[in-house]
Amino acid sequence: MVENVSTRPMGTPGGQPPRELIWWHATWLAVLGLGVGVLLFAPILQTTSAMSALALGAAPALAGLLLARSRHVAAHSLILFNWGAGGVLAALLTGGIAGPMAVWHLAPLAAAAAMGRIDRLAMGAAISLAAICVSLLAGVTLSLPPPPPYDLASGLGAVAIITTSVGLGLALIVLQRRVILDTRRRALMEARLREALGDQPHLLIVAQPGGKLVTAWGNAPRGLKGQVLAGRHLSQLATPADRPRLEAALREAIVEGRSEVGFAPAGAPALWHELSLRRVSPQRLTGSIRDAGVQRAREAALDQARVDAETANAGKSRFLANMSHELRTPLNAIMGFSDIMRQSLFGPMPEKYGEYSALIHESGEHLLELINDVLDMSKIEAERFELYREEFDARDAISAVMRLMRGQADRAGVSLRGLMPKEPLEVTADRRAMKQIALNLISNALKFTPKGGTVTVTAHAEGPVLELIVADSGVGISAADLQRLGKPFEQAGGADQRAAGTGLGLSLVRAFAELHGGEMAIESQLGEGATVTVRLPVMDLTAVSPESAAVAEEPAT
Repeated sequence: MVENVSTRPMGTPGGQPPRELIWWHATWLAVLGLGVGVLLFAPILQTTSAMSALALGAAPALAGLLLARSRHVAAHSLILFNWGAGGVLAALLTGGIAGPMAVWHLAPLAAAAAMGRIDRLAMGAAISLAAICVSLLAGVTLSLPPPPPYDLASGLGAVAIITTSVGLGLALIVLQRRVILDTRRRALMEARLREALGDQPHLLIVAQPGGKLVTAWGNAPRGLKGQVLAGRHLSQLATPADRPRLEAALREAIVEGRSEVGFAPAGAPALWHELSLRRVSPQRLTGSIRDAGVQRAREAALDQARVDAETANAGKSRFLANMSHELRTPLNAIMGFSDIMRQSLFGPMPEKYGEYSALIHESGEHLLELINDVLDMSKIEAERFELYREEFDARDAISAVMRLMRGQADRAGVSLRGLMPKEPLEVTADRRAMKQIALNLISNALKFTPKGGTVTVTAHAEGPVLELIVADSGVGISAADLQRLGKPFEQAGGADQRAAGTGLGLSLVRAFAELHGGEMAIESQLGEGATVTVRLPVMDLTAVSPESAAVAEEPAT
């Protein structure tokens, strides 16, 4: 079982009070009290100076009992100074350096040893020598009290020698025990550190600035077993092709303070390791070597996946652009000729052929809309769609779309109405994108609204934001479909409604709104219709008047 030893030296101020120092002062008082008792009961004539000297031997011990419990940094220093002062005064009262109490000059050294710290021991020895010097100078320069009678001097000397001997002996035992504990603590900490360094997964190294290895700890990764030896140059661990890179990393670590480099080990060129270096001093570099093969393979796979995705996306965009161009050219011709036939510009046609030409024209228009949607979405995804901002009245753009969609609303038997302010809604935006937003939202609402339903288009300004709301009384949208709508090629509703488009309508609305710095939100429940709100920060605030809050209703169809 390993002993749990604190890393804080015992007896350090700020830590736990040192019990040994407290007991040492108590023992000094006990021995001194015993000696004083013997002197008092002995047939020896006592003097005032002798009793005062004995009291001065007890005063530092009593003060030490209190100061030893203190956590203040200066507490131990004050204890030693007290013992030095008490020893000097006791000696001066009993004849000076040649008197019976002169041995108490060693009390600071004994007290320092009882603290169990080498730095305190040196300080205690210095205070003891200073006390001896002070007593010598006082004996030469001052008129001291006469030495006590022989019998009393013998008794005082015995008390001083016994207290000092017992105190110094106990203090040396405490110091020895503390040194043994500190040695065990350091050995235990070193063993734990070596164990931790040996068990960690990376190989830790220390090298000279020139690249010469000094030492290493830990487990060498594959390909470097037995290769990391003291005295070997760091670059020799890599293949000849990678050695210049390691030498460059060494120079970078010396100049910049740190560096990282990957290399193939000389013993296994198929593997890949990573070296991290850090300058800790002008004469030493530390670093770690780890197996980075898995990470390198993962990064390579991610890079390849990114390249493949970019290539596929670029190919898709090129395909869509080329396909749209190739399809629109003959489609425009089909629509043009079918329009000529539909209008009978070169004479009348049989009724059935007229019906067929109208169907051809209608299908061509639908196909052209789908192609335009796909082309717009491909440009947006490729970040090549550019807005053409201009100043215009948003009511005109929205009203034009509503007039265009009234025919579809009539055929579906759906009431289409608009609610817009009487005053202009001056905006700075892309007119075509705004029309496309309104067209897609109204077309989508008509597609999901049964006969007899209503589609309401509302436009108004809220500060700098133009808010366009298209609400219908249709079948509504389920919660699962709401999470998907707004993404390219995602559709809701039944098979008939899905077949009527590509699923790009709402995704284009969202994309156009975000290009303008705005947003799109959908609120709906099954059987309760749907409301789509588009907020665009495009209002020209200088053109907004207080009367713009008034609403004018477009004629219902």
